[in-house]
Amino acid sequence: MSVGARVLLVNPRITSRARARFPLSMLNVAAALQEHGHDADIVDGNVEQDTVATTLRHLRAGRFDALGVTVMGGPQVETALELSRAVRVHAPRLPIVWGGYFPSLYPEAALAGDHVDYLARDQGEAPLIELLGALPEPSESALAGIAGLSYRRGEMAVNNPSMKPVAPIHAAGLPYGKLADPRAYLVKTFMGQRTAVHQASLGCRFRCTFCGVAAMFRGATLLPDAARLERELSWLRDGLGADSLQFYDHNFFDREADMVPLLEVLARLQMPWWCYARADALVNLSAESWALVRRSRLRMAYIGAETPNDRLLRSIRKGTRSDQTLEVAEVCRRNGVIPELSFMVAPPEDPEGETERTFDFIRRVKRVNPDAEIIVYVYTPLPAGSVPDSQRLHLAPLRDVHGDPVRFPSSAQEWTRPEWVDYACHADAPWISERLRRRIQDFVTVLRCRFPTVQDTRAPRWARVALRGLASWRYALRRYDRPWELDVSQRAIGLLDPRSSSI
Repeated sequence: MSVGARVLLVNPRITSRARARFPLSMLNVAAALQEHGHDADIVDGNVEQDTVATTLRHLRAGRFDALGVTVMGGPQVETALELSRAVRVHAPRLPIVWGGYFPSLYPEAALAGDHVDYLARDQGEAPLIELLGALPEPSESALAGIAGLSYRRGEMAVNNPSMKPVAPIHAAGLPYGKLADPRAYLVKTFMGQRTAVHQASLGCRFRCTFCGVAAMFRGATLLPDAARLERELSWLRDGLGADSLQFYDHNFFDREADMVPLLEVLARLQMPWWCYARADALVNLSAESWALVRRSRLRMAYIGAETPNDRLLRSIRKGTRSDQTLEVAEVCRRNGVIPELSFMVAPPEDPEGETERTFDFIRRVKRVNPDAEIIVYVYTPLPAGSVPDSQRLHLAPLRDVHGDPVRFPSSAQEWTRPEWVDYACHADAPWISERLRRRIQDFVTVLRCRFPTVQDTRAPRWARVALRGLASWRYALRRYDRPWELDVSQRAIGLLDPRSSSI
């Protein structure tokens, strides 16, 4: 296909319109297409009342050479399937390309069905652009030469070698003008009235065995230069009216020497911000860098604490220690930053014992820093086939609560079953008993009522005070069992749950 292809990019619904944020993956793909002489339209299912109808309306109104669909694991798989099947009926010859985390981690499952033709794995821009050059009738040799592409050869799934991660340039910036109303994506948060999302760096140099980012980027970290970051953030502030930022970087704080120029940019811009970070990176920051962090107005850092079990931390190649979790809670307290610490409970080995030890450790964290936010997830490791050899551990096969081997879904349709949506969202796992499942839910209810999140801008102050009072005796006495009064109260108030709601 000659230069000048046109692609319809669709972000299937994954959240409500009120929680919609910039579809950064689609904007990055659109920017890359423009840089190579192609064009793209964007349909964001999070802001459309009917994504399928809107997509079909675009297809009827103009000529497109391919449909690009971004797919996260969890609830977006179902909406992506619905969309792709509708397009297949409407335009059976239009090539359908899936990209994003789900097809990158589960290519065989993603290709199992007639809803998709190609997968642009990992950083999908380059495979998609090369694929456009081979369409409409690509030869086998042309397809085989595209790194990061997956497709079917008869009944067999073909996964070409992965491409090396590359830093996006996008000299012209992201094409926000392709969105119907970019300002509608600025939302009220605890940081400001008009919070924007942005992604500066990509990847993470660590290789945690449970992490999809590690599986996709294989230890690579791609940082922007300071000039580009300042140009992009200044436009969000001055051109769009954003007053605060949420970074979707996979790991914002990396090596200190590399971060200082970026922190200097943020210190000049003076916009409150939120990011992902690591405990070891923050506790090892120099006093000079912490001064920059304070000047930059960092409000909250999401830190993967994972577990208080140092042996388990080593086994999952986290690279941090439990004492650093306590230390970062204290360091953040001294510097006016709220640490949002996530913990993974119920690992396959001794799920009940590890869960109770994690509950006790969380209480220690709250004694060190009562303002620390706590996120509790279920430990749901990636299937062995989704993990690169360099990241893979040779562990005993996973077994469910009955002792039978865990069989992961072999198709996208299977991944839409409720139990696997919960698995993808770190909400449940096959080896968890009903008793432990109830125990985890009850602990989380007591904890979040005793310490209501600062991220909730909707619940009135009196309601938060009432919840704290109601939960105080249970938390003090460790009586987490069946907190019916808290369940009723938090539902009545509509208390925000950071596990399922972005800030």
